[in-house]
Amino acid sequence: MTETPVRRADTRVRIVEAAAELLQEGGPAAVTTRAAAEAAGVQAPAIYRLFGDKEGLLEAVAEHVLATYVSSKAQVVRDATVAEIDPLDDLRSGWDTQIAFELANPALHRLLHDPQRAGRSPAIQSGLRVLEARVHRLAVEGRLAVSERQAVDVIAAAGSGAVQVLLAAPPDKRDLALADRMFDAALSQVLVEPVASGPGGTLPAAVTLRAAAPQLDVLTTSERALLVEWLDRILA
Repeated sequence: MTETPVRRADTRVRIVEAAAELLQEGGPAAVTTRAAAEAAGVQAPAIYRLFGDKEGLLEAVAEHVLATYVSSKAQVVRDATVAEIDPLDDLRSGWDTQIAFELANPALHRLLHDPQRAGRSPAIQSGLRVLEARVHRLAVEGRLAVSERQAVDVIAAAGSGAVQVLLAAPPDKRDLALADRMFDAALSQVLVEPVASGPGGTLPAAVTLRAAAPQLDVLTTSERALLVEWLDRILA
């Protein structure tokens, strides 16, 4: 009987979900084609037909688990924006959630952060876009001392480093406060000092840009003068 697209998709999902459980329980070594086939109730050739080999299956599993998680994170950011939750509180909540997720899924963390996979993982790229959205909310309020790109890189690097160190230690020896200290250290590098803000939280950004405006050589003299005039009106 010819396999329909719907039937093929159902089989693929069943295999991926079964393999995800194997990965969670025993790490990548436990995800053999035979074990995945038995857990999913299919014949081993189905795995080769759908995924090519074990590496293809592992990649599909990693993408499935992370994509599901990232999707929920993206909704949280949208909800936080609508509810006008403080961007820094939203960022800290996202940090805590991400650290907890990666510590609870060490095999997935190591799999996805393999240099050969990380650069081409759609789910990782989606996760970065969620972080970018959170950082952009801080930028809009004028609370960044660096570019959005730099802030994203610093925070991502701090999170990745914290997880690597924590995973290297036995579970009962992990200092979970390390993640909090890394978060605070990252913030100290990317945020401006808190100051009173005007409507829309634009004052800190305007103050910072006004101070730098005379040195913006990419603008002409008249353009700099106009920018200064606009910023002075905002500050007034």
